[in-house]
Amino acid sequence: MELEKYKLGGTHLKSSDFEKGKVLTTAWQPNLAYTWDNGVAIGRYLDELKNGRIIARVCHECHRIMLPPRMFCELCFRPTDEWMYVQDTGVVSTFSVARVNWDASRRGPKEPPLLPAVIEIDGATKGMGILHMLGEVDPDDIKAGMKVRAVWKKSEDRTGAITDILYFKPLRAAASKKAPARRKR
Repeated sequence: MELEKYKLGGTHLKSSDFEKGKVLTTAWQPNLAYTWDNGVAIGRYLDELKNGRIIARVCHECHRIMLPPRMFCELCFRPTDEWMYVQDTGVVSTFSVARVNWDASRRGPKEPPLLPAVIEIDGATKGMGILHMLGEVDPDDIKAGMKVRAVWKKSEDRTGAITDILYFKPLRAAASKKAPARRKR
């Protein structure tokens, strides 16, 4: 028969074979720990975040300031040239109002939504930026093009991770807390 050549052989098992203990089974928890090498560019980037600074790489060939930084330019196929500090301010490129957690579970009805956004960082080439969270803003007030500033953890709490920036908040919110300017006479 044509199908015979596809049989893999072996012993056919039934559910009852497992239930009656005719099949040896074992249960174990694999150790799935792993490490990831940050590399030169991301390693320096994370070190600078720990110090409260954002750093990028410059490519003199295609005139880009790349964030996150990389040691190799994917457009002109050459090593990047130098490090450059950029601002901790930027513009919201795109955003989402998420009513689910990162593990896809529903947020409680009293929990505020998560507000992930892509932030184009000032000083980096347009279109270069990072994915991070927005804070201190009503979801209905978020707009593409909104100016934002990083809110950092206290220096003693930073670990050299992207989470050293707690979130980005609108610049207008900070400005609105200032006393109104007096008119000159």
